Amino acid sequence: MVYKIRVILDAEDDIFRDLELEAHNTLEDFHNAITQAFGFLGNEMASFYTCDLEWNQDEEIALFDMGEIAGEARLMHSVILSDILTEKSPKLIYLYDFFNMWTFFVELADIAEKEDGRTYPNVLFSFGELPDSPPEKKFESKPSIDIDDSFGSYDDLDFDENWN
Repeated sequence: MVYKIRVILDAEDDIFRDLELEAHNTLEDFHNAITQAFGFLGNEMASFYTCDLEWNQDEEIALFDMGEIAGEARLMHSVILSDILTEKSPKLIYLYDFFNMWTFFVELADIAEKEDGRTYPNVLFSFGELPDSPPEKKFESKPSIDIDDSFGSYDDLDFDENWN
């Protein structure tokens, strides 16, 4: 089986790639296909995130295990595309380069039969050019805690200057 997937850059302008991958490919294969399709070098950290139909982020599937407890993280090389991207769960979020935060929305468009003579992964369609820098993120949520900044100045707090 072949998965036809649209990968959309989180930006105001329409920038996306339609890719085909075989169902048995890993998420690491998918990561490599995305980086090549968008012209990235592929040498930065990246993660996929499972999500619901409203794009609410859930579980991370990382390129490398960078967690505090070795072996605890799910890794791209061990997750098969058909196990994570299904008709019931057709969406993922892909984050490339944690310093620049290139963010992509991934959506399964179709599952088809493999075509003889075609090599996979395959770029079906490319629309828009990747900008030189990632689009800025606008976080609109309010802080979840109230910060009491009414104390005025640190001079009022009676610290001993020679405490150490």
